[in-house]
Amino acid sequence: MYLITNAVFALMIGFLFSVCFGIILIPFLKKLKANQHVSVYLKESHQKKEGTPTMGGLIFIIPPILSFLLLYGLNKVTITYNTLIVLITFIGYALIGITDDLLIIFKGNNDGLTEKQKIISQLIIAIIFFYLFIKAGNEPLLWIHAINFKKNIGWFYGLFILFLLVASSNAVNLTDGLDGLAGGLSFIAITVFGIITYYTSWLDGYNDIALFLFLLAGSILGFLVFNVSPARIFMGDTGSLALGGILGSIAIETRHELLLAIIGIVFVIETMSCLLQRYYYKLTKKRLFLMAPLHHRFEKKGWQEQDIVRLFWIIGFIGAMLGLLYGVWL
Repeated sequence: MYLITNAVFALMIGFLFSVCFGIILIPFLKKLKANQHVSVYLKESHQKKEGTPTMGGLIFIIPPILSFLLLYGLNKVTITYNTLIVLITFIGYALIGITDDLLIIFKGNNDGLTEKQKIISQLIIAIIFFYLFIKAGNEPLLWIHAINFKKNIGWFYGLFILFLLVASSNAVNLTDGLDGLAGGLSFIAITVFGIITYYTSWLDGYNDIALFLFLLAGSILGFLVFNVSPARIFMGDTGSLALGGILGSIAIETRHELLLAIIGIVFVIETMSCLLQRYYYKLTKKRLFLMAPLHHRFEKKGWQEQDIVRLFWIIGFIGAMLGLLYGVWL
């Protein structure tokens, strides 16, 4: 009952705060002309989205952080070393996204940070995370909880962490292409990881980290009020990179790194479709899919945007429930 009460309270606070913040932020971004520019490859199907404000990720970045700090000031939560690592990673990836979105806005096109600049920036945040994580006394373990298998994999674990954080942040970024798609999937994944974190009692500060995740999930739900079709605002790289970063960091801290691939199954599928498309084209000069990521392939086949989003939400929900079964009961 304590978990349910805390989760509902945090979800409610995050939701209400983000809705109120969104009501203020959207007109402000419109006034600044912080508009999204539709890709030339999507002009036909997404033309109506031209000019929609971006940087909407602020709606679910600022409210949970301020709410958590307020609760800290009221002595309702504590900020442990592990909690601080999560917050630093979340804010760090958000800052990369904000930089990218601001460049797009100022230039008036979709040319923000280059691919190389993004990867280097993401790696820097990942290295900071790894340093803080190891400094906290965490061993480089491959840990399979169901069979209580632990294996020290040494320096390879550092490479694995860097890969996981960069891959997870980019995976959410690639999935963010349809109204409500990445937001809905992130709400599901963050909520499930909140429950898993709450049951990771050996992790110092586990209950406070779980509370922050529920605040974040509630804020994402508030963001979806403005982001489901037809979207009044997009999360932009500001939101997608931050969400991917925190999903990766929580998976690492709770030692459920491999579980992230199940809970975030749609993110994995979307990323794989992009990789397959790129390398298949390099080898054959032909396209494997009509368009990548995969959600655009369904659009090219004539599917309605809302139908694609619903299908992917269902797949994400099933993956998350399987992940929850493994992460909590097994």
